[in-house]
Amino acid sequence: MSPSAAGNRGPIQRILVCIPTYNEADNLARMVAGVRASAPAVDVLVLDDNSPDGTGDIAEELASADPQVHVLHRTAKEGLGRAYLAGFEWGLARGYDALVEMDADGSHRAVDLPKLLDAIGHADVVIGSRYVRGGAIVNWPLQRKMLSMGGNIYTRLVLGMPVNDATAGFRVYRSSALRQLDLDSVESHGYCFQVDLTRRAIAAGLVVREVPITFVERELGDSKMNGDVASESLKRITRWGVAHRATQARRLTRMEERWHNL
Repeated sequence: MSPSAAGNRGPIQRILVCIPTYNEADNLARMVAGVRASAPAVDVLVLDDNSPDGTGDIAEELASADPQVHVLHRTAKEGLGRAYLAGFEWGLARGYDALVEMDADGSHRAVDLPKLLDAIGHADVVIGSRYVRGGAIVNWPLQRKMLSMGGNIYTRLVLGMPVNDATAGFRVYRSSALRQLDLDSVESHGYCFQVDLTRRAIAAGLVVREVPITFVERELGDSKMNGDVASESLKRITRWGVAHRATQARRLTRMEERWHNL
C-alpha cells in the first residue's frame, strides 16, 4: 500500500485548476470567472493548444488582470491527455499540493468545485461523478447518455475497477498521487486518458473517491468528441482489460501451484 493510501496525507494548501482549451473563445472568460468566484483561493492555468479563434489571447487578457490566472501556450492541438500532462508538469514544478482537471466549455460547473476540494482532504484522487447517487446529466440526448453509461459499465467490468464514472473529466489529484502514477509512460492522449489515470491510481493502492456532480452539456462552441476519439478509447480499454485478466490468471495459477505444493 502506498504511503498516502495508508493515511499519511499532508494538508492541501495550494491548488491549481488546469483548464485545457481549443477554440473556447465563447466560454473561457465565463468559466474562469466561475472558478475564481466559487474557489477564490485557487490558481488557474489555461492550457491553450494554439486555438485559431483567439482563445489564447483571451487567456492572456485574463492573466494580465488577475495574478492567480496563468497561461501555458502550446504549439498545436495534441489531445486532452497531452494538455493535462503539460499542466501537471507545470503545477508539480511550482509546488502545488493538488491539481484539478476541468473542462472549459461549462459542462463542469464551478459551483461543484468546492465539493471536490473538500473531498480531497480524505482521498488521493476525487472524481466528480455523473453516475453515483446525486449525480446528474443535463441536456444530453438519450443516445449519448446511454453510450456514456454503457462505456463506463464496460470499463468497470473489463478492468475490474470499483469506479462508476472512470471517464469523468472533472477531478482532483493530490500531487503526491500524481508522482506515483508514472506519468512519463502515459500514451493515451484522448478521452481514455481519464480511464488510464484511474486504473493507474487503483493499481497503486490510492484512495479514489467519487462525489456527485451535475454535468451540463455545453451551450456554446463545438464538442471535441468524435468517432475517432471513441474508437481509440474502446481499443485501449479493451487492450488494458485483456492484460488485466491475463495478470489475474497468472496470479491464480501461481496460487494453485503453491496450494498443491503444501
